[in-house]
Formats: sequence, C-alpha cells, structure tokens
Amino acid sequence: MFNLFVVLRTQIAVLLFCVCASCTSPPNSIRVERTAFLMGTMAHFVIETHDRQDGLILLEQMVTTMEDVEAEISTWRDSSAFGRFNQLPVGESMLLPERSCKWLEEITYWWAESDGVFDPAVGGLIDSWGLRTTGHRPTTKELNLIVERGGFKSIHFDANQCMMTRLADVSLDAGGFGKGAALDAVYKMMDEESVAWMIDFGGQVAVDNGTWSVSLAHPAQRNEAILNFDLINGSLATSGGSERDLIMPDSSVIGHILNPLTGYPVQWSGSVTVWEMSAANADVLSTILYVMGPDGGYDWAVERQITACFLIPHSDGGIMVKPTPEFEAQFGISHSMLPA
Repeated sequence: MFNLFVVLRTQIAVLLFCVCASCTSPPNSIRVERTAFLMGTMAHFVIETHDRQDGLILLEQMVTTMEDVEAEISTWRDSSAFGRFNQLPVGESMLLPERSCKWLEEITYWWAESDGVFDPAVGGLIDSWGLRTTGHRPTTKELNLIVERGGFKSIHFDANQCMMTRLADVSLDAGGFGKGAALDAVYKMMDEESVAWMIDFGGQVAVDNGTWSVSLAHPAQRNEAILNFDLINGSLATSGGSERDLIMPDSSVIGHILNPLTGYPVQWSGSVTVWEMSAANADVLSTILYVMGPDGGYDWAVERQITACFLIPHSDGGIMVKPTPEFEAQFGISHSMLPA
C-alpha cells in the first residue's frame, strides 16, 4: 500500500505519502498530534479538541488500542494469536480469541468472494520472494508448488467453534487486513467521542467528526496531489507500488503486493483507492482490486457497488481517472484523462 500525505488547514503539513487531508477546525479548537511506529510503519494521529489534556489522553488510548490489535494478529510476533498458529504442527488446531475469530469470518468471506485473489495465507510466498529481507527471485517451479499446496484453502476455519486448523505448512500474514482491523478498533473505542480525528496509517486514512479535504496523489509521483474531494467519515485505503517495493542489485523491482493465484508480484503501475465505513473492508478491497488490475478489478467493483477509484498511467504520461459510479456519486470525481 501507498502511504498518505496529510495536511491540516492550519497549514501544518506532515509528509506521509498518498492522500492529502485537512480538517475544518471548530472554533477555539486545539490540535494535538502524535506519531507512533505500529505494524512496521509510521502512524500519525491528529485530534481537534477544546481541551489539550483530554486530547492527549485520547491519543494515548488510540495508540494503545492499535497496539493491542498488533499484539493479537501480528505475524512478526510469535506470541500473537496468528503467530502461534503459524508455529502449529500440521494437523493441529487452536482456539482463537473472540476478536480474531470475527476477523477470520470477514477474511473468509472476502477470500471466497474474490475467488482467492485475497488470501491472508501468503506467508510462504512472502518468504519465497524475500519481501521481509533483501529480496529473492524464486523459480517458477518453487512458486507453483507454494501456490498448489499453500494458501487459505490449506487452513480449516470453524467459525462456530472459533477453531482454526493448519492443514499444510502454510502461514498467515496480516499485511492485507491488519491496518484496517486496527483502525476499526479505534472507531469502536472512539464511538462515544465527538471530537474530530484522523489517523494516517501508512497507506490508509481514517477520519470522523469533521470535514477533511482529501487529495489523491499521482501514482508515480506520490508527492503530487491530482484529485481533491471532501471526506467526513470512514476510511480510504490506497494500494499500489510503493517504497516497500524491493530494488534488487540489478535495479529490477520486486513488488510488495503478490498475486496469490500466480505467486508473482503484481506488475501494473497505477493505484486503486477504496472508501468504506469499515476500515478493514477498505484495506482488503483495495488489495483485491489492485491485484485484479484496472480492467477486471473495475468490473468486479462495479458489480458489487464498491466505492473505488482507479488511477491508470497512460503511455503519453497522463493519468486516466476511472471511478466506480459509487465513488463518482459520493465524491464528485468523474471519468477523465489528466494530462502529463
């Protein structure tokens, strides 16, 4: 995923990458901010409040809430629920915490709905490509074997019992949904609060209780804002090539988003932005649509009435803007070709 570029209307700017957001501050409000390193990336928190101390307390609660989610699902930690599952011997089962069980129910739905395009059990492919290290190019034979034997199809999930069984040597990875799950936990925590707030979480932004001016960035020049609209609630997630892509010694690039059906990194150079009230759904759907690509992904999104916008580079250097009808209706962004 891309990061986001967030700017408050007070003209204080924080460079974070793909979306530019500013909030209309209420009278006599105080802006409090905090940055924390979570799930392998930087998260920037902003609250507009009338009491600085109250704002600082809420910021701490936001960070703690997201840390709790990370502790539960992070596959970087052997002690997390998903980390423990990845260490299970093949054939053994484990009972999931209630919250993780609910996440797995949603994951199972999107895995089936996308015919496997979204697959959280891609740990084997990630390791094969060396995406958590310095990069590696596996052979076609190696990839075919991982795709054939691995993936979410090799995990049995019993939602009624909240039990998950490892049927093969596969491992879960929270990269495609973890940020959204953490942001949704913040929405739940902040449900009774009336302050305006925003979180920019390395490729995904979540806001509430304010009018936030948002700009989508050029997919190849991510400091350049090219589309502007207002966001009052919900979450925007953008998927595309990013600084997380690996540059190999021969200057070739290994993309960080993998197609679980082929085992190969996704190659096209545009981006997809999805809006949803559920941050987890926005996170998952932006990944699905990016993997599907601008043609198949657009049709799939339109059929399901998804609020999405594709930014597609053109051979002449311009950018084709291709929103779904729902995105166009909600944000006033029309089909267009932006010049180079």
